[in-house]
Amino acid sequence: MSTPRPRPELTIGAQTEATKAALHEVLRLPASSLRVEVDDATGAGVVCVPVSYRACWDDGFGARGWKLDAARADPEIIASTRETGGVLPTSVLVHDTLDHLVSGFAPSGHRAEAMALDRLALRTGADPTPDYRQMIREDLLAGHVLGESAASFIGEALRRHCSADIDLDDDRQVMTDLRRRLGEEALTEALLARFRALGAAGRAHALASWRRLGLDPERSGPLGLAMQAVLERIDRAVEQRGVPALHGEFRLCGDACRWSSDPHRLD
Repeated sequence: MSTPRPRPELTIGAQTEATKAALHEVLRLPASSLRVEVDDATGAGVVCVPVSYRACWDDGFGARGWKLDAARADPEIIASTRETGGVLPTSVLVHDTLDHLVSGFAPSGHRAEAMALDRLALRTGADPTPDYRQMIREDLLAGHVLGESAASFIGEALRRHCSADIDLDDDRQVMTDLRRRLGEEALTEALLARFRALGAAGRAHALASWRRLGLDPERSGPLGLAMQAVLERIDRAVEQRGVPALHGEFRLCGDACRWSSDPHRLD
């Protein structure tokens, strides 16, 4: 491994902006993305999560499935269905809802995904390492960093290994330089450690977000399974009936989930 060289550091403001972009204040999100209501019958708070369904999304991917209304405009988000892939007990839509939206993390971006995968691990017991390694292999090593610059994402320790003459604003140049100086294996392990550190750094924000919404983060596992059960029912129904589009919302309370849809709204 090469000896670190002194580098001009990114401004504190730039690093703060990267973190701020990945974190959302859940109670300040628009009602079209997330809102809390009071159940008239029980007096309990209900977290309402609006979602949209298409038999075929006109977004360049053309997938069948569901998207959170909070993430519909995000070009990185692909519609998902009830399928879990056979490894996890819950689907991508549940991950997007509980580990991103409810936890106060942005819907996309590598920093936000590092934190959301940490939540997924705590919720399901799944090891996030394979997902971290996939993002490193497919995205980061090629200089493709979502949500911020590569120089910001990698952190101070890795930035110190960058050559003094490279452009820190050029993501591909930054990663190419680090691969050359450290070697791909050592760089991969350093980036893996960075993902884990970022994931752990988001825990306090996630816990606070759940509690602000009136949800118990310790019950995230059962709540995820309850949401998955509802999703399986409604996704199978729209698929079998050939429904072209549908809008509705998941209503979360305690460790229970209910579905409510508006048959007159199909967009």
